[in-house]
Amino acid sequence: MLGNFSFGDYFKRDAIRFAWELLTVDYGIPEGRLVATGFGGDQAAGVGADDEARALWREIAGLPDERILGLGLHDNFWAMGETGPCGPCSEVHYHVGDDVACPEEAAGRPCQGAACDCDRWVEIWNLVFMQFERKAPGALLEPLPAPSIDTGAGLERLGAVLQGHRSTYDTDVVRPLIAAAETLSGRKLVSSDYEGESVSLRAIADHARAAAFLITDGVFPEKTGREYVLRRIMRRAIYHGWLLGITRPFLHEVAAEAVRLMGEDYPALLERRAVIEQVILGEETRFRETLDRGMTLLDEEFRTLGKGAHVLPGEVAFRLYDTYGMPLDLTAMIAERRGYSIDEGGFQVEMAKQRARSVFDGGRAEDGAAWQALAERLPATAFTGYAATTGESEVVALVAGGQEVDEVGPFSGEVGVLVRETPFYAEQGGQVGDAGTIEAAGVRLRVDDCRKPAGDLHVHHGEVVEGELRRGDRVRLLVDEARRDAVRRNHSATHLLHFALRRVLGEHAAQKGSLVAPDRLRFDFSHARALTEAEKAEVERLVNERVLANAEVATAVLPIAEAKSRGAIAFFGDKYGADVRMVQMAESKELCGGTHARRTGDIGLFKILAESGIAQGVRRIEALTGEGALAHVARLEAELDQAGRLLRAGPFEVAARVERLQRDLRDREKEIEALTRKLAGGGGEAAETVREIAGVKVLVRRSEVGDAKALRELGDHLRDKLGSGVVVLGGVAEGKVSLVVMVTKDLVGRLHAGRIIGELAREVGGKGGGRPDMAQAGGSQPENLDQALEKVFSLVAAP
Repeated sequence: MLGNFSFGDYFKRDAIRFAWELLTVDYGIPEGRLVATGFGGDQAAGVGADDEARALWREIAGLPDERILGLGLHDNFWAMGETGPCGPCSEVHYHVGDDVACPEEAAGRPCQGAACDCDRWVEIWNLVFMQFERKAPGALLEPLPAPSIDTGAGLERLGAVLQGHRSTYDTDVVRPLIAAAETLSGRKLVSSDYEGESVSLRAIADHARAAAFLITDGVFPEKTGREYVLRRIMRRAIYHGWLLGITRPFLHEVAAEAVRLMGEDYPALLERRAVIEQVILGEETRFRETLDRGMTLLDEEFRTLGKGAHVLPGEVAFRLYDTYGMPLDLTAMIAERRGYSIDEGGFQVEMAKQRARSVFDGGRAEDGAAWQALAERLPATAFTGYAATTGESEVVALVAGGQEVDEVGPFSGEVGVLVRETPFYAEQGGQVGDAGTIEAAGVRLRVDDCRKPAGDLHVHHGEVVEGELRRGDRVRLLVDEARRDAVRRNHSATHLLHFALRRVLGEHAAQKGSLVAPDRLRFDFSHARALTEAEKAEVERLVNERVLANAEVATAVLPIAEAKSRGAIAFFGDKYGADVRMVQMAESKELCGGTHARRTGDIGLFKILAESGIAQGVRRIEALTGEGALAHVARLEAELDQAGRLLRAGPFEVAARVERLQRDLRDREKEIEALTRKLAGGGGEAAETVREIAGVKVLVRRSEVGDAKALRELGDHLRDKLGSGVVVLGGVAEGKVSLVVMVTKDLVGRLHAGRIIGELAREVGGKGGGRPDMAQAGGSQPENLDQALEKVFSLVAAP
């Protein structure tokens, strides 16, 4: 979204003038393809029409009344709510073409032009005139003491107009994303297809880009809030890939193209490129594990319902949501493709039933009443995972479907298993819970996570893959060691990172939060500004220096007073008992209950991916260790080698070569602009030929250049040189005609540039209009340009 704002400074006149000049003069959009709308008043609401805006559109843009549409409250009056600032709007709409289908015409009714819901007209700018205030719901409007301007213009819509496209999906900021999806799927976009495979290609492009920007802003897929919005759009895109037959994770590759395409304008995308790829790849990998099963269930339901039914039961949609992670809107979209709607009321009933009967909330809430009651009834889970990653124990409780049960099996969905002692670390202090398996005779349960919902209860969350597990069974617990080792590396790296930040930035750089996962680490700390490149490099060097030293990671349980006296740092917000666990590695000493590497050398390599601000005075570093860091460096090296080959430069010569090429490109662009102006002016040597018609000097020229900006600049030069008269220029570029008409100020009362260009535009198959002193237009019939230019003299003779 583009926009300009005024708070108590300029108002309607300048807002309309700025918009019209930018669109018609600077962007060169033909005036004949634009109309304006204004607020037409609403008697019931007691708000009169905005006659001031209508008069200004007539005066500034030269628009006749029939091209200034009066619309109602819904379309042309903005309010922030039932109370507060508000005011009328005035929009600018662009005419796409009369050959675009209109549902009104298809139904035998006339198209309503810019007021119609069809796609023949597209709104490209909205000017909001905030001039009133409503102090109470239903109260009369009162004038604001300082009227303000708030405008919004569609960036991609303007891009489509200026690039000559009818769809924003065809612009140069979206089409390459669709091309990436085409390559991955082997399908091709058909511009007129709004129901088949092309819909999926557009959705993948749109959602991949949105995901990249959301992750850049620090949003990660989760179950609630804006995090769930991200998860929903990613899963919709993954489903569209599934429809196109893409059988492997792909969305991260389309997102990488978005980063490449827009990273120069949005540098944060480049800074967090690796994070974007990892988050999207991880989410798709997890969702693909359940998508096939969810689609199989849905197909079975459609077959069971048969052709006579048209509504998918709410309980089925809920099961897909609850068990297979399919958002309701995704299920609704799939059902619609098969001719079904969803019983959303039934879905909400099932959701309410679950809330009512469960009291177990998945183990995330720290104070859930049911979990608390269970914690009071059962003994605390003994954690044995500091010394081992396997163990045996007894099942003391099972939870499924939000209730405590006696047994669970493959169709129980997500279950919670509680045992007397466990090697599984439960999510705490920023470190994710362990994953792995729980096994018994003929039974295997996949553990996806381990959490502590209340007290010292460790709840193992996962799904039964084989057999049935009962309360009282003896089980063997096996932590995924490779995953645990990756988490250990990342956790120990956060301690060294904390030390390095305090060393480089000062002791104020205190931890404010963290995430320690197997594939990445995230560390939030207090600092008022972004780190310089030198500071980031020094932090990274200090950490890796300690990694290479391969110092022992020592732990000790001791009284909190003694730990603090030894210099141990306590984490923000943590509550500590009388005895605490102190973790020491190199110069770092912190109180921590997490799992760690045995020696700092186990970390392997530490590599910062991104550094960004997440709140006032709080910064965030995202980084990789071990194999993830090595893979990242290998990828950077491969990209650098590829760039070197393309530039015919060694890896340490690439930056200098790119800098030189950019400098050369800027010089060439300046040369091209100068040559274009010279060519537009006839090479700069031709003598000007001026005819005098009815006492008015008229200069008409056909230029070899059809660029609207170049013609406008040439027109300014020739008008100033002429002193008094009319200048008309025409040119052709890529089969399209550009026209410019300029009338000097002394002749404005006698001649009108907008009316002249309107007549000329009709000759070349276009439309046009504009101000009395300057107007631009375009057309699609270059073969008629000469006769259009010849017509100028008769128009000046008989204005």
